[in-house]
Amino acid sequence: MNSDEMKVLAGRTAADALVKSGMKLGLGTGSTAVHVINRVGELLAMGALKDIAVFPTSFQSLMDCEKWKIPVFTLNAPELSGGLDLTIDGADEVDGENRCVKGGGGALLVEKIAAYASSSYALVADERKFVRSLGVSFPVPVEVVPEARLSAARSLAALGGEAVLRAALRKAGPVITEHGNLILDVRFKEGADPVFFEEEINRIPGVVENGFFTKIRPVLYAARRDGTIETRK
Repeated sequence: MNSDEMKVLAGRTAADALVKSGMKLGLGTGSTAVHVINRVGELLAMGALKDIAVFPTSFQSLMDCEKWKIPVFTLNAPELSGGLDLTIDGADEVDGENRCVKGGGGALLVEKIAAYASSSYALVADERKFVRSLGVSFPVPVEVVPEARLSAARSLAALGGEAVLRAALRKAGPVITEHGNLILDVRFKEGADPVFFEEEINRIPGVVENGFFTKIRPVLYAARRDGTIETRK
């Protein structure tokens, strides 16, 4: 299987295994998570799934849900009341303990809100996302208010991270998040302790959120090149 085929397999498998009628469901953002959305839409259209209330984690995910007429709500709506039964999302890196880095698509703030508001959490990925140490080969995104661009970068350097302001594509200047913030992409020369750094980075004034996800351990649905799925809890 190529990478696109693995993404489809992981997304569809997780949706079939986990999503049930009547759920309050968080749906993630990215090139693998979109296949979860597509499968949920298919199941609703077939009548195999009913009465779900969905919280999409980005404007892109909202538009993908709209294509399938999936019922969407804000997390503050009475239908969700600030809590979710399940969130399914992709990941940029996953270590051996299912801790992960997320935010390559710039939606880390709402993705983390959804993940930590969920009773159950699942990741969909392909085997290329497996790493020994998080934050080395793929940068850890850190969302900051614009006024903290340089001060936060200095504080991250003091923690051993090299921070680079994320530049936009097809637009002059930096990426602006859906909440009007900037993203610093941070690499650590040596493997970072994700539990420590998730807490420590968020102590920096001006940091809104970071891309380490360690406080809820997901079940992982990982597609292999040979067409099999590894389910790792």
